[in-house]
Amino acid sequence: MRRTALITALVLVLGFGAAAAQDVYTIDPNHSSVAFKIRHLVSKVGGGFTDFGGTITADFGNLDVSGVQFSIRTASIDTRNEDRDGHLRSSDFFDVEKFPEITFTSTKITKVDKDSFAVAGTLTMHGVSKPTTFTVDYLGEMNAMGGTRAGYELSTTLDRKDWDISWNKALDSGGLILGDDVEISINLEVIKQK
Repeated sequence: MRRTALITALVLVLGFGAAAAQDVYTIDPNHSSVAFKIRHLVSKVGGGFTDFGGTITADFGNLDVSGVQFSIRTASIDTRNEDRDGHLRSSDFFDVEKFPEITFTSTKITKVDKDSFAVAGTLTMHGVSKPTTFTVDYLGEMNAMGGTRAGYELSTTLDRKDWDISWNKALDSGGLILGDDVEISINLEVIKQK
């Protein structure tokens, strides 16, 4: 009986210690951004999303218990052009009525160097889930504005056709209006939860 109690106490202490080492951060949307670029004819046109959120669970000493969860409301797309935004919300592109969210859940975080990481996970968009890896740069942490804040910069390039977003239009002169590759750039300022 005493041995069982001792084992239980050790498990609780070790478990609490592991949990205490993990810090949970939530995204500050007022100081964060989600942006993208895609080729249009001979240039790259950009846009972003304004409604997003998520959490980062960080333990730099044990990346196996660290993780990222992120979601974006597709209807919040903003390219500074109302007609284009309406088309992007339609069934030709994001089909926001049917697929209101884009989500990413990490499955593995690998340290690349001192302040860089490869974050692999599942990106679900337009009803399709695919493995995706983001390059993540850690920008540091400081106490400011009444709490502890950390910064991260994430980037990746996606082929939109992998998520069944394939609308395009052929030009009379040859070629297509849009490219397939979409450059994603996410800047996050996150707040440590007490």
